[in-house]
Amino acid sequence: MRVLIVGEGGREHALAWKVRQSSHLEELFIAPGNAGTALLGTNLDVPSADTKAITAKAQEIKADLVIVGPETPLAAGLADRLQSAGIATLGPSAAAARIESSKVFSKELMLGSGIPTAAAESFDNADAAIAYLERQTFPVVVKADGLAAGKGVTIANSKQEAIDAVLASLEQRAFGEAGARVLVEECLIGPEVSVFAFVDGEYVSPLTAACDYKRVFDGDKGPNTGGMGSFTPPVFWNDALASEIRQVVMEPTVRAMVKAGCPFRGVLYAGLMLTANGPKVLEFNCRLGDPETQVIVPNLESDFLEVAQAVATGRLSQQEVRWGRGAGVGVVVASGGYPGSYKTGLPISGIEAAAAAGALVFQAGTQTSAEGQGKPKTSGGRVLTVVGRGKSLSEARKLAYKAINHIKFEGAFHRTDVAANLD
Repeated sequence: MRVLIVGEGGREHALAWKVRQSSHLEELFIAPGNAGTALLGTNLDVPSADTKAITAKAQEIKADLVIVGPETPLAAGLADRLQSAGIATLGPSAAAARIESSKVFSKELMLGSGIPTAAAESFDNADAAIAYLERQTFPVVVKADGLAAGKGVTIANSKQEAIDAVLASLEQRAFGEAGARVLVEECLIGPEVSVFAFVDGEYVSPLTAACDYKRVFDGDKGPNTGGMGSFTPPVFWNDALASEIRQVVMEPTVRAMVKAGCPFRGVLYAGLMLTANGPKVLEFNCRLGDPETQVIVPNLESDFLEVAQAVATGRLSQQEVRWGRGAGVGVVVASGGYPGSYKTGLPISGIEAAAAAGALVFQAGTQTSAEGQGKPKTSGGRVLTVVGRGKSLSEARKLAYKAINHIKFEGAFHRTDVAANLD
């Protein structure tokens, strides 16, 4: 198979690493990719958000399968374009991707189908939203409706914080059109978990789960980021919980999508809060997570291309999806100043040494430096994810942090508490 992976982050490097192991692979392309994916296939200088150019390039290279990593091109209809061109795609249609790209659509789908989630109201008028807030107890959660790069959610501990969040979204347009509507939700309490399944429109594969770290600093301090680390499996994850989430969340959601006229084909990601009243959905994503992909994909024992092809062709029920029971801990190494402003173009050393120490090193915000004999330099905020693997979380964590000591570039920093004190 000739395979094109769309995206440029650590998720896409991890996917390329996994696809490279398939006996079905003939040639691998990544658009646009990074310095890490360049070691596994051919990077193509095409922006992942340019759905027309991606489709044209997929036709040019005669791709048999396209794997779409990020949510933005899916929401913009990349899968629709590719499928119209007769190219098998791992990723949902734009209509199905609304489960992530519109929080209002997702919430209405859940409330209308009896899928457990937080109570909420949606608003496109600031005065109406503020009048509603006058009657609430706090904390509440204010969410911009659309895709806001992880920055559109505010946990408001006071009425004033909630009002400020509403005004920022609806009047100041801090998130552009993504914030033209907001949801005001009850704030759920409990452990949080990310749950993933392959879905072919009707069938839901066996589930896997991970936990991630959104805040930039140790102890969950500082602003939210795209994710500073993750681990699998969660300490509370077991067959009974997986079965419950499958029955009350994943399968009802897939049926609801069919009923809504937009069957979901791809990877369904449910962000859940395990409340005293059972699992409740915080949000859905229409793709694999980042940095969760970096720890869960190494646990997939099935051939990834076989699974992806089965999803794309509606044959998933005939394909075994087998997850291993190993533990993985991934720690993101970020540029100084992230998630604010940061320098780029800084030379990176120690990747080979970290790999020699037994870790997997997935590159994200990197480019190959021509003047540095192919050595990578920084090009983004989240630069690398260093993943340790082991029989237990403590073993995996120890390996990840031992290996991360080898990674050096100016201003580099990471959280030191990923998967700390869990087992």
